[in-house]
Amino acid sequence: MISSFKQSTLALKVPDFLLSRSPVQAQAGHLPFLPQINNRRNFIVSLSKPLHVVSPEAFSTSLKKSLKHEKVQSLISCKAYEADKSEPISESPSVKSEAARRLKIGIYFATWWALNVIFNIYNKKVLNAFPFPWLTSTLSLAAGSLIMFISWALRIAEAPKTDLDFWKTLFPVAVAHTIGHVAATVSMSKVAVSFTHIIKSGEPAFSVLVSRFLLGETFSPSVYLSLVPIIGGCGLAALTELNFNMTGFMGAMISNLAFVFRNIFSKKGMKGKSVSGMNYYACLSMLSLLILTPFAIAVEGPQMWALGFKESLSQIGPQIIWWMAAQSVFYHLYNQVSYMSLDEISPLTFSIGNTMKRISVIVSSIIIFHTPVRPINALGAAIAILGTFLYSQAKQ
Repeated sequence: MISSFKQSTLALKVPDFLLSRSPVQAQAGHLPFLPQINNRRNFIVSLSKPLHVVSPEAFSTSLKKSLKHEKVQSLISCKAYEADKSEPISESPSVKSEAARRLKIGIYFATWWALNVIFNIYNKKVLNAFPFPWLTSTLSLAAGSLIMFISWALRIAEAPKTDLDFWKTLFPVAVAHTIGHVAATVSMSKVAVSFTHIIKSGEPAFSVLVSRFLLGETFSPSVYLSLVPIIGGCGLAALTELNFNMTGFMGAMISNLAFVFRNIFSKKGMKGKSVSGMNYYACLSMLSLLILTPFAIAVEGPQMWALGFKESLSQIGPQIIWWMAAQSVFYHLYNQVSYMSLDEISPLTFSIGNTMKRISVIVSSIIIFHTPVRPINALGAAIAILGTFLYSQAKQ
């Protein structure tokens, strides 16, 4: 009876007297020609294509007849499984590694979004009770720096090998990062979290404009067209925002511009630098902390902080301390995970993930803080986010 094989392997040990013969006729078809080779001992013929052969015993008998009864029975090893009785084909290492990589990326994304939502919730709680965005921003960077110093000291993470040139190239990146971080925090201290993130979804428009007019880069028409829903959606959301505040609006806009320059400086200055995403963000946080601290003291100052903390402590209680610690730690963690994910994914995948992150933050903050949203305002937010997604597709 003929058996059917899929992707089976037929292995033949071929001695001297099998070489240079004509193709062997098998009962269910023809075996390929056995080529001439120099090394005639224990040559293996492997056929990895769909194959129809008879049972091993019948095949051996047929082969012996075609070779005019030469003694080959002990030299033939025919191993295969029938299609309906075969064992499951094990996955190749490459398939397993790809599945593991996809799982790892999925965990990165889920962790990134969850940590970002938690940070925004605690950050807004702190700013509502303790409206000092410059100090709040400083504490976020200080917590991240402390976490990484401890990780390096305890060898939980490997410390990066840096030199003076590395810190010089990182400096403009840190300046832009500091401005963007403070501006976003100022924005969230004045307006709803959802509104800040709707405006921040317009960052691609700033990226294209800066790259086009300052760097001379050109883009495809589809990229320019994707900016229409981004700008239109942000504008509609701003015009229909119930609790609009110009300081909050401008803070989000400045944050967009600053983060665009951060990305530009990072791409230009960090080429060829062998620092992991986690350590890169750690160094960025430390340098930003050094830049921000004197400005935070000058703008707000310890006296205002002391008075504000005393008042918030009397209103909220010791819980305000936990809120401040939580928003600081979660800020570092969500940024650290996002930079770690950059080591594993393409910029397009990261952009899509960033878009989905904003959706999760906007929706969760509206639910938790009971933010009033009119349908026209929600439509503007949806259009802006859709435009961001289209931009990430068109850019690639």
